[in-house]
Amino acid sequence: MTLFQMTLLLVAVTIAVIFFKQLFSGKYPKRGIDYEAKTPQSDIGGISTPEKMLKGNYKEDNIEANRVSQLLEMADEALKKGDNIEAKKALQSALHHEPDNTEILRRLGVVYMNMYDYTDAKDTFLHLLQIDHNDDLAHSLLANALHKLGENDEAISEHLKAISLDNRYAPHYYNYANTLYDLGRVDEAKINYTKALEIDPNFKEAKKALEEIDK
Repeated sequence: MTLFQMTLLLVAVTIAVIFFKQLFSGKYPKRGIDYEAKTPQSDIGGISTPEKMLKGNYKEDNIEANRVSQLLEMADEALKKGDNIEAKKALQSALHHEPDNTEILRRLGVVYMNMYDYTDAKDTFLHLLQIDHNDDLAHSLLANALHKLGENDEAISEHLKAISLDNRYAPHYYNYANTLYDLGRVDEAKINYTKALEIDPNFKEAKKALEEIDK
């Protein structure tokens, strides 16, 4: 064996020794732990699954509730400015998130009334009452919408339901009296205006209505 061949053999042996020492030393990364995702967008196995990272700490219901609250605030601000169109848009968006939210339905019904859209107001209050048939305010508001639509027998029935549910709320008697007055039932209207004032002596509208009748 020549000197050159002996040198090559020694080099080969040395490389082999180093390789096997490192192989069994644990210094090489093992399969399965050589990559860890650091963000929800990280790819593992070629598939990005951010929803798995978020599951368990992502409160979608809280986001929905916060959005509804924001929309209600927007609607209230619009109503303060007398902007029923913007209030309607905000409330309809809120209703898309929570279709059975009675607060949204009540406000939207009032907006429809403000816009003289009595048919949509009626439908909105009927929807509300399907959810809570003991909502006295909804019965009273529905009665007003029905009266505007000329459905007066139904309107009177709804006024009486509102009063039966809360007979200490002056506006119920006032609204009922307004319907009766429009129908020419002035004496009955006077009785209910008076009842409203008995409950709330500071009810200016009821007092003014009585003064008009007594002229």
